[in-house]
Amino acid sequence: MQTLHVNGYDMAYLDVGHGAGNGPPLVCVHGSLCDFRIWSPVLGPLTRKHRVIAPSLRHFFPEHWDGVGDTYSIVQHVEDVIAFIEKLDTRPVDLMGHSRGGHICFRVAQRRPDLLRKLILAEPGGELDATLDPAYEPGHSPLAGMIAASAKVIAKGDIDGGLQIFMDALEGPGAWKRLPATPKQLLRDNATTLIGQMRDHRPPFSKADAEAITTPTLFIGGTNTKGTLPKVLNALAANVRGSRVEMIPGATHPMFEQAPQKYCEIVLSYLAED
Repeated sequence: MQTLHVNGYDMAYLDVGHGAGNGPPLVCVHGSLCDFRIWSPVLGPLTRKHRVIAPSLRHFFPEHWDGVGDTYSIVQHVEDVIAFIEKLDTRPVDLMGHSRGGHICFRVAQRRPDLLRKLILAEPGGELDATLDPAYEPGHSPLAGMIAASAKVIAKGDIDGGLQIFMDALEGPGAWKRLPATPKQLLRDNATTLIGQMRDHRPPFSKADAEAITTPTLFIGGTNTKGTLPKVLNALAANVRGSRVEMIPGATHPMFEQAPQKYCEIVLSYLAED
């Protein structure tokens, strides 16, 4: 593990696969309740061909944050990822994000396409505004409601109770209880970040946002993912010029944990194209 001092914060990151090829590094941005360790299932195959750099976002493990303060936000995380890439010894980079990390990577591509060669978004998290969703209702977001409910329980000290609300809402009843011990601990290590996410004020995606993306973009989804995530993926893909969609059969939102080989095949094939 290494750190880069970015915007007054020491961002921890993994940097592996230095000897693999001469192409741009692949920067991987994790999602909610995760950290750089979440990419472990795909690091082996990816680093045989690429240098992979996986940062932990501000306030995620290895930091153990108390949830206090206003320095946890999409805006801050986007600023941090931009500054992190600017400090790397090689640019442009290929940028890959999952879930909340996908939202962050989308915003990075929107603001700083000069830093990027290719963009990979695995079920980016967020909401759609009225230009992309005819059923849009201002102020109403089931996802935000679920995060708030989880965060309130976590803030009272019931970490597992709050995580159960989050996981069962995302993956179905009983999801938390079915999780093995190692992924459960990773979620516990990052549980307090949901307190910050409750105050996030994340802007919804718009048609203009999607049309502004000029970086070649691949969207990846799981065929069995439920809820708003597939809706967001399809709406963005339909409006990001020249983008492509690949679906992983039988997978849900944690797709690269469930089907790492297929996920890596898709990513490596896309990165190998001119």
